[in-house]
Amino acid sequence: MDFSKKPSRQSTFAYKWEKYKDTDILPMWIADTEFECAPAILDAMTTRVENGLFGYTLPAHATPSVDAIIRWCKKQYDWEIESDWVVWTPGVVPAFNVAIQAYSNPGDGVIVQTPNYPPLLAAPSINQRKKLEVGTLNIDGRMTLDFDALEKYASLPDTRLFIICNPMNPVGSVLTKSELDRVADICERHQVKLCSDEIHCDLILDDLTHLPASSHRQLKDNSITLMAASKTFNIAGLGTSFAIIPNKPLRAAFNKAARGIVPWVNVMGLVATEAAFTQCDDWHQGQLAYLKENRDYLVREINKIPGLKAMTPQATFLLWVDASGLGVENTQKWCEEKGVGPSPGIDFGEPNCFRLNFGCSRDYLEEAIVKLSS
Repeated sequence: MDFSKKPSRQSTFAYKWEKYKDTDILPMWIADTEFECAPAILDAMTTRVENGLFGYTLPAHATPSVDAIIRWCKKQYDWEIESDWVVWTPGVVPAFNVAIQAYSNPGDGVIVQTPNYPPLLAAPSINQRKKLEVGTLNIDGRMTLDFDALEKYASLPDTRLFIICNPMNPVGSVLTKSELDRVADICERHQVKLCSDEIHCDLILDDLTHLPASSHRQLKDNSITLMAASKTFNIAGLGTSFAIIPNKPLRAAFNKAARGIVPWVNVMGLVATEAAFTQCDDWHQGQLAYLKENRDYLVREINKIPGLKAMTPQATFLLWVDASGLGVENTQKWCEEKGVGPSPGIDFGEPNCFRLNFGCSRDYLEEAIVKLSS
């Protein structure tokens, strides 16, 4: 578990590195890590490759993979789920787009929180729905939902769905029990369904417990929860995630909306997910410890740079940086001219900010700080 390695990705066509190919700009943008997969995942995939056959595999038949999800949910969140609740999807982005199709009609309102990552912000308009943006507020040094705005938009007669990201991307906050209670209450009173993107839920860096949306008593029959091993175990390129939908009619509506459009998940993704959720507990804990040290280093050093401010994220491997103090017109250009390539804040709805990925060797972070400080 040597997370300080810097494996070359230049011959792998990795999206993160292709963007700045043939430049001296250090890629720190898209949300995948620079960590090699856990050996158990590589061993499981190697065994599957050596089988030599890659024909059609119905995900529902991959019962060991489903059992792995059941085991993980019990271990991580003390949440006992049933196998029928699991719906495999080839990514959380297709999943929340399917949810929009399943639970609303063209012209209906879909609430999204901001700032948020670009595919989620784009989803309502892609599906011909009205995007209703609920901002985040700085409460005692922690970002949380603007519940007054959520109440306002949820009360509109044509609002059908609220898509939330928990832990929040890019600000890194984890919803508390009282906050999830408020979300549940608002959704229940106004008959708004909740789609909760929880892809970063196993990357909590503080002493907190993640609360899956559909494990909540008031939300069990009014929500779908989207999860994956992809971010935590760096297997995003395998195109495998899952929705947990306890309510049978909601599950049927979701499956109907996906029918004929959304493909089955990748067979190698099923193998990798099973291994990740059953054989990689120590690797997972080692990564969290390394990420926490990376986070603390990066927050400390970013806050030393004039014009930049960052709050400590409770989760994820992403740091949201407020660059409004720089007084520059284009924060992305400022970073790239320094030799660092973050995710542009404008894509998240905040042009005066940018997002840094600290899921990498400490050496890369030190290099980035030298560049940004120059």
